[in-house]
Amino acid sequence: MAPLHTCQTHPRAAFNRLHFLLYSSAIAALFYRHIAGFSASAAPSSLLLLLADAIFAIFWIFCQGLRWLPLRRREFPSRLPQVTGGQGLPALDVFICTADPFKEPPASVASTALSVMAYDYPADRLSVYVSDDGGSELTLFAFMEAAKFARHWLPFCREKGVMVRSPEAYFESNGGGEAEKMKAMFEDFREKVESAVNKGHVDLSMIDSPEEKAMFAKWKGFARRDHPSVVKVLCESNKDKDIAGHPLPNLIYMSREKRPSSPHHFKAGALNSLIRVSEVMTNAPVFLILDCDMYSNDPNTVQRALCYLLDPDLAPNFAYVQFPQKYRGINTDDIYGGENRRLFLTSPRGFDGQHGCNFFGTGGFFSRRSLYGPPATAPPPSDCESKAGVLLRSEHVLQKAHDAASCKFEHVKEWGSKIGFRYGSLVEDYYTGYILRCEGWQAVFCNPDRPAFLGDAPKTLHESLSQAKRWVVGFYEVGFSRYSPLFYGIKKTTLLAALCNLHHSFWGLPGIGLIVYGLLPQLFLFYDKPLFPKASDPWFFLYAYLFVAAYAHDFIEYIEFGGSFWKWWNDQRMFLIRGATAYAFGTLEFVLNRIGVSAPGFNVTSKSQEEEENKLYDNGMFAFGKSTPFFISLGTIATVNLISLIYGLTKAARTAGAADEMFLQLLLCGFVAANSWPVYKAMFVRKDGGRIPRNVTNTSILLACTFFYAGKVII
Repeated sequence: MAPLHTCQTHPRAAFNRLHFLLYSSAIAALFYRHIAGFSASAAPSSLLLLLADAIFAIFWIFCQGLRWLPLRRREFPSRLPQVTGGQGLPALDVFICTADPFKEPPASVASTALSVMAYDYPADRLSVYVSDDGGSELTLFAFMEAAKFARHWLPFCREKGVMVRSPEAYFESNGGGEAEKMKAMFEDFREKVESAVNKGHVDLSMIDSPEEKAMFAKWKGFARRDHPSVVKVLCESNKDKDIAGHPLPNLIYMSREKRPSSPHHFKAGALNSLIRVSEVMTNAPVFLILDCDMYSNDPNTVQRALCYLLDPDLAPNFAYVQFPQKYRGINTDDIYGGENRRLFLTSPRGFDGQHGCNFFGTGGFFSRRSLYGPPATAPPPSDCESKAGVLLRSEHVLQKAHDAASCKFEHVKEWGSKIGFRYGSLVEDYYTGYILRCEGWQAVFCNPDRPAFLGDAPKTLHESLSQAKRWVVGFYEVGFSRYSPLFYGIKKTTLLAALCNLHHSFWGLPGIGLIVYGLLPQLFLFYDKPLFPKASDPWFFLYAYLFVAAYAHDFIEYIEFGGSFWKWWNDQRMFLIRGATAYAFGTLEFVLNRIGVSAPGFNVTSKSQEEEENKLYDNGMFAFGKSTPFFISLGTIATVNLISLIYGLTKAARTAGAADEMFLQLLLCGFVAANSWPVYKAMFVRKDGGRIPRNVTNTSILLACTFFYAGKVII
């Protein structure tokens, strides 16, 4: 039998291993220099620099697990019939989570659902579940209208061979001719939904059915964090058909029960409710998890995933197929590093070489049985057989579904600890994928030429940094848990796999080193004190090699996926910005939480953008515009480097030998200042709404001056 997929070691593996040999030797030499010059009376500055270098070295070692054996895979969906025979394709459940109709526009969420309802897949084997953790009548109303629109949209996609099956995305670039009528229908749908969102409630005059009017009337008493479970079947394959007479996929709206006395565990809790409700209603052996803004970009993606899920050699221990997160609407040079290529493209290939890719929280096709325990104790495949033909609207089924979405059901079994998505971290996706691999499950990374899904990246700097800070806190929660990769993971997996997991669990660690290197050498330059070897010293070439080799290797990895120089430059700039903001504040928030001091918790990343912010982003201009600690930290470091650079260059021009003695510190200040150019413009030049507020600029300058004044203590 011809294979359903192939796997090759990426050619870069050999280069990565050579780089590891050379670079590790250079790091050893660096620490030899540290130790040789270390004394019991070492100044605080020497200890800080040693700490920063140790952090960078440890994090670099963690990275080697991701670089040792990157893989490239290829799938052959046309060969699936030789595995399925006459039984056909397995049933598929799709889980879409949303939480706030004002940050995640319901019309856009509905477009995501419509894109997967329109998969080239048997409608009687496809079910789409929408979990509304906001318990909002606006979201339910949007999906009731989407169910009506689906009757026209799905036949249109089939007849016209549409590839982009999110109507919102499709009509952004298509119109005219036969598509014009369909576009008008979609605009009517969107206008109706947006009208309700703008009012903040559903006007009963917009609803025709007396039954639905009664339901929305009851909804008026709901509170977001205190309401019973709601399960509403909007389309049922056994009964509902599109305008061409074909059955529609199942479409089910669900809002799990919320009570102030019961913890809800954010997205992990919502996903576990979806697993239980879908088990009662359809029980497909395979389910897809999709973010509400991550629409299907290829109607044949399911068949590609099944090349792994139906492989008889993989099936007994196989958990999930992960597709990369890719984004639309990224501006020309990706100023905020929104593509996150290291996290979503480079790292997963390395993870894949260590018996499993990490899970991103979206774009993952799961074997249902993998969420019920290790391979040896998981339910047999027969327990995950589809409940095709079950009448979803029957009173018996709906009652069981309501029970499964209730708070009390969480206590029946070990949900969140032994089964389902794991609780205890803001990054439930990474945490769950990590635990599954420790239990012995396997996962693969599937990266086809045509992106399987496209979504929206944050298009404001504050949203981007807030998202990264949340990830940092969540990763630490895994790293310092009882299941830490440092102890539990290294026993349950290989050493290289443990390094991969450590890289993610301590993702925010470099922030400490970046702040030290962003402030300490600059302080010493201001006080005319050398911190690094002279340019004429042989040790200078060690520092030069460490910097150039690291950036060159990173540039090669980035360009491999079709990036440009300026995209790479902005990506590395965002790494420095995140280090001074999201990584540092995320680390601080985690520490405060651990010692019992209240700190901000989970926030939904906004998918709705202000018009001016959109314009700035499209024009490649940073949008600051908010008074936030992120920008105070950023402004302070930028100011310190600018002052030190001006002073250092002036000193070098006037004093013989100063340039040679301070060359590395001048170079470092110049590098940070070059990366801070958008910050300087926002502080001192720009007048538009994206500038840094005056109070933030003044605070940053004051803190920078205070730092120079108090810096003598460190020196």
